[in-house]
Amino acid sequence: MAVLGRVLMVTLLFCAGFLPALSVDRSNFKTCDQSSFCRRQRKLEPGSSPYKALLGSAKVSEDKLEVQLIDDKNEASLLLEVFGLNGNMTRIKINEINPLKPRYEVPDVLVGTPLPENLHVTGQDENTLELTFRGVEHKLLLTGTPFRMDILSGRDLVLSVNSRGLLHFERLRERKSNLSAKVSMAFVNLWHRVKNLFSSDPEKIDKPLEGDVYPGEEAGKEEGSKKEEEDDEPGMWDETFKGHTDTKPYGPSSVGLDFSLPGFEHVYGIPEHADNMRLRTTESTDPYRLYNLDVFQYELYNTMALYGSVPLLLAHNIHRTLGIFWLNAAETWVDISSNTAGKTLLGKMLQYMQGGGDTPQTDVRWMSESGIIDVFLLLGPSPSDVFRQYASLTGTQSLPPYFSLGYHQCRWNYNDEEDVHNVDSGFDKHNLPYDVIWLDIEHADGKRYFTWDPHKFPTPKNMLSRLKDKRRKMVAIVDPHIKIDGGYRIHNEIRSHGFYVKNKDGGDYEGWCWPGSAAYPDFTNPEMRAWWSSMFSYDQYEGSMDNLFIWNDMNEPSVFNGPEVTMHKDAVHWRGWEHRDVHNLYGFYVQRATAEGLIQRSGGKERPFVLTRAFFAGSQRYGAVWTGDNAAEWDHLKISIPMCLSLALVGISFCGADVGGFFKNPEPELLVRWYQAGAYQPFFRAHAHLDTPRREPWLHGEENLELIREALQQRYALLPFWYTLFYRALREGEPVMRPLWVEFPSDVSTFAMDDQYMLGSALLVHPVTEANSRGVHIYLPGAGEVWYDAHSYQKYEASQSFYFPVTSNSIPVYQRGGSIIPRKNRLRRSSDCMPDDPYTLYVALNLQGEAWGQLYLDDGHSFNYEQNEFLYREVSFQHGELSSRSLDPRGIFETPSWVERVIIIGATKPSSITISIPGGTTKALEFEYDFNRSVITVRKPGVNIASDFTMSVR
Repeated sequence: MAVLGRVLMVTLLFCAGFLPALSVDRSNFKTCDQSSFCRRQRKLEPGSSPYKALLGSAKVSEDKLEVQLIDDKNEASLLLEVFGLNGNMTRIKINEINPLKPRYEVPDVLVGTPLPENLHVTGQDENTLELTFRGVEHKLLLTGTPFRMDILSGRDLVLSVNSRGLLHFERLRERKSNLSAKVSMAFVNLWHRVKNLFSSDPEKIDKPLEGDVYPGEEAGKEEGSKKEEEDDEPGMWDETFKGHTDTKPYGPSSVGLDFSLPGFEHVYGIPEHADNMRLRTTESTDPYRLYNLDVFQYELYNTMALYGSVPLLLAHNIHRTLGIFWLNAAETWVDISSNTAGKTLLGKMLQYMQGGGDTPQTDVRWMSESGIIDVFLLLGPSPSDVFRQYASLTGTQSLPPYFSLGYHQCRWNYNDEEDVHNVDSGFDKHNLPYDVIWLDIEHADGKRYFTWDPHKFPTPKNMLSRLKDKRRKMVAIVDPHIKIDGGYRIHNEIRSHGFYVKNKDGGDYEGWCWPGSAAYPDFTNPEMRAWWSSMFSYDQYEGSMDNLFIWNDMNEPSVFNGPEVTMHKDAVHWRGWEHRDVHNLYGFYVQRATAEGLIQRSGGKERPFVLTRAFFAGSQRYGAVWTGDNAAEWDHLKISIPMCLSLALVGISFCGADVGGFFKNPEPELLVRWYQAGAYQPFFRAHAHLDTPRREPWLHGEENLELIREALQQRYALLPFWYTLFYRALREGEPVMRPLWVEFPSDVSTFAMDDQYMLGSALLVHPVTEANSRGVHIYLPGAGEVWYDAHSYQKYEASQSFYFPVTSNSIPVYQRGGSIIPRKNRLRRSSDCMPDDPYTLYVALNLQGEAWGQLYLDDGHSFNYEQNEFLYREVSFQHGELSSRSLDPRGIFETPSWVERVIIIGATKPSSITISIPGGTTKALEFEYDFNRSVITVRKPGVNIASDFTMSVR
């Protein structure tokens, strides 16, 4: 009956139009032309900027430039602020000087205010102001009429702002009819003032009347808005889409600005979209949309919005990398154009040889519905510089608990405690490692989150204790839609505190989601977030334990009967801000409050794990992200790579896709290939829809089980490597999974490549993503470098392309010459069983016979690493010696783990190998040499991994 009721609920919601179709109905989601502000902004033609900068108004202090901007069409005034920031960044803010009410400025995303660089005026004429930044090579040229800004590095133009004249800033205002009424009332008030002058009652003289206004002031405002009123068009004051009307009491409020990037043809970022990593031009399509939405079974290769939004765009060429970070949480569209779009490489070469054509240029236009213009220009010049610059603004990827890098088993839904026990036992029976089993919405009592179904999960602590005994974890879902039920404690407390989002009329906002009628906590309110965090304490979340972690789904927020399956834009949040202002921040705040709750329940000692579907800039600080409701199709497997690469480029490294596909039923080949690909993506979780057949790895035949087991073994062997990469992401802002061009920035052939990628700087991965594939085309970059097949140790000199034949067990992975990778090769039931296991060091020599690698380790779960309880070491091979040293002498951490094997790839046969420890003895080591593969295998060096040592290979 429970299953029947669930199916009936979904069917009723679908038939009522509250749920999208199983393949996305694009008519449920707006196009640019259906979004009135996007339509208005896009109607503006380049080259006719009405704005001029009043250079006479310029004020230059040590940390910023202030200039007034005037719109010649309606004489509206804006304030331009330019900040030079430490680390080769520039911040630009444009706002109304005297807005009708304050405009929204995004809080809580920036981790701090970057230190300013001193500004100096170094030149000026009647229409240009030249400024330089202390300590950097860049200069800024501000042109007065028409307004534009240019940033130069030496004599090279790096970036231009408003060079196409598309700055557009819609001022907040009241409707003309309202203004006319107020002006009339002003004259009435004036008449009463005149009468009061002749009154014998001195108390009435100059006494202001209720609602008193001054005719001159209101008339001036009316004059200033006449031109704007004349230009009014449908959608500016209210807007209807599919029966939902969005009221706009302060009228149109959008902002837009263009940026020109001379010399750049390749741009990336602005996730989330199911598209290639390299962004397309959008002159003939809709712009890329950033608006967090619940899109059921999304389409591939288009610019539609998906679950999350990060308004950071990166541009790269052989000379430079730069970024544009548009800090705005409202609905945003990004137009991209290029003067080389559509030209073939041959066409470009012929044009160059004939001496024609302009410098390649990409133009990017940002358009947001509300807020202000607040943009950071990240000037690189290298990819790693841009990553550090962005990390200094929004923070780095949090260091995940070690277990979360293992394999996660999930479906909607594991039925009950017995089902959980059987699945858990199945992994042991079939000798498969896994770390976490997940519970979806059916585990709760009637989808009342923070509860357990009393019939299916009557003893959650017993269930969790059994998993803990095996050193495994559980993740349970907690969504931000709260069932409206007078018998539900969570609902009653939120309502009593007044913590729900309000509708435009002041009542609690209500919509439909999985529990039926639901209300939505206002996570923009810090008091609400603090309350939410407190609900994860063990005495509040009954049945929870320290091995229970959390999944935040549906947090776009998803509202089945709302416009575009989300919240009405005129809903009201904390401090009176409209939902239109904060929409893309909602999921960010949900994940933040949940992560803080898991930290607080441990007294601040333990690291959280929280998976989120919706996200924004800065979400990397709070956990992991997945790519949402994908399908069991080969193209969905393929698109998972560029989707995660795009997220990694904007700081969110902890990304993965539902292995096997959420919807539909994968054939065994697709499922196996997805496990093989997922084993080499940062977040590794299988997940499936409730209507799909069970997919546990042992249900597909012995041959496929063995293939999946091998993929899992490869993942677990590399956990020390993964953990070290995440530490680098924490400390340096480096993406864990990264495009090839990040490591090979001058190799043009890598710039659009997204079917293969790097893990750190050491491993190149090319998953098999085609059905019935007999081979894949591999490109190994880096002229003068060497690569080795990670499985066979076959050597390849770079750069070269070749066809690599594959079989069902092939996972094409190549280790870069010059790298050292630590692995743990003993198969255990979970990562928590592995801390004391020994290491094998894989030393891949470059053509100079050298290699370097790093290893980070700590207790894997607490924040003690912040008190220097960690080890961070470098292992290097130079001049025939393998040595280990500390990279951070502050770190102190004891481990019994030792080095049981060293494999040196690309080596000549030695005559002897010895190992010595400072202050200790030197001993000879046994080794084997494989002539066919040029591989030395050194057995049982026996040295502790935390020790300094030198192994001599002679």
